[in-house]
Amino acid sequence: MYKLPHFTEKDTDKVIAFMKENAFAIITGLGEQYPVATHIPLEVVVEANDKIILCGHIMKNSDHHKAFVENSNVLVIFNGPHCYVSASWYNNPQSASTWNYMTVHAKGNIVFTDDAGTYAAIKAVTNKYEGTATAAAFHAMSKEYIDQMLKAIIGFTIEVEKLDNVFKLSQNKTHAEQINIIEQLKKTADGNSIDVAHEMEKRIGTNKV
Repeated sequence: MYKLPHFTEKDTDKVIAFMKENAFAIITGLGEQYPVATHIPLEVVVEANDKIILCGHIMKNSDHHKAFVENSNVLVIFNGPHCYVSASWYNNPQSASTWNYMTVHAKGNIVFTDDAGTYAAIKAVTNKYEGTATAAAFHAMSKEYIDQMLKAIIGFTIEVEKLDNVFKLSQNKTHAEQINIIEQLKKTADGNSIDVAHEMEKRIGTNKV
């Protein structure tokens, strides 16, 4: 991870909020020959002692499930908005252009649940995204269908042992340059660029480099 002090968010609450907002994450681990990865929605839970727990479920007997069973150390990547930043927007355009982005890396140990834990994981994610008032709500599914799903799916928890982040938002540029970058990004039709501009705006009042 490319880490510099001025690109690091030190407020843990803001980092956790970012993880919750970008909860469709990538879990990576070590396979027999190559690294393995899976893309899944996660529930980010903060316990009373500030311990961060990631909850979810994956397909049984997939390459990543087998790899995680053999080596339970995993890296979870939460990605946010990102965009190209042209050096032509700087006071001195004769310098390197760059890429602004936001990402969080969470390292920890994955532990698989029993059937009751898997049931709870499926119910939680379905209720979160589907709600309870539609025909596809969890409580509307038949017991037979849920039991069939439980044969192919396994729940898990990951206790986060190390949390790193890079919120690279032109903090190393002057206040005037940051203002210009925001204006230039807002001129684009790209959603990522506009989202980065908004994230920069949140910080620019206290970040007059």
